[in-house]
Amino acid sequence: MRMIGVLGGMSWESSAEWYRRANGAVRERLGGYHSARIVLDSLDFAEVEALQAAGDWPEAGRRLATRARALESAGAECLVLCTNTMHLVADEIEAAVDIPFLHIADATAAAVAGAGVDAIGLLGTAFTMEQSFYRDRLARTGIRTLVPDADDRRTVHEIIYGELVHGIVAPASRDRYRAVIGRLVDAGAAGIVLGCTEIELLVSQDDSPVPVFPTTALQVAAAVDFALG
Repeated sequence: MRMIGVLGGMSWESSAEWYRRANGAVRERLGGYHSARIVLDSLDFAEVEALQAAGDWPEAGRRLATRARALESAGAECLVLCTNTMHLVADEIEAAVDIPFLHIADATAAAVAGAGVDAIGLLGTAFTMEQSFYRDRLARTGIRTLVPDADDRRTVHEIIYGELVHGIVAPASRDRYRAVIGRLVDAGAAGIVLGCTEIELLVSQDDSPVPVFPTTALQVAAAVDFALG
């Protein structure tokens, strides 16, 4: 079994779910006492969030690239970044290592295309929804991305940073997300990408009239497939 290198902690709430899912997937595939071989670097999210708020993406890229090299030195044979937002600096991370970098948007695009969906609604942090790095990656495979309007983007972002990263899962917030999803579907979205690893703590397929693509689960599946060869 190959060792998976995990850049996590952004936030640790979703990284803990990532770790649980990865080990569960390996146990399901191999049975018995098997678990995933993982080397995890859990960053202090307060430091990363401060760089996000300041718009200092170059420094964020340098820090994550440094940690990626450390994971490679620790024996990682592939690398995953357990956050959608920080894929904004994916190029810097990928350039820093010689091992495969499993981009979360690639796993997502494969699932969306495999489902025959060509237009998705994207939920995530304001950085993910408003900047083009994620949409551009999906567009390479012919997927068109719709994002919520300004008010809905604010709602989605505030629930992530104000609640989900702190482990708060509120039914009222789920209702607000359902309303946002409904408006994206009305605008033409044939699927919904949960483009923030924390959103899966709140929203599932039961909350959407169209297929939901949970990026954490999809990234875990890609990493486990790589690890088991």
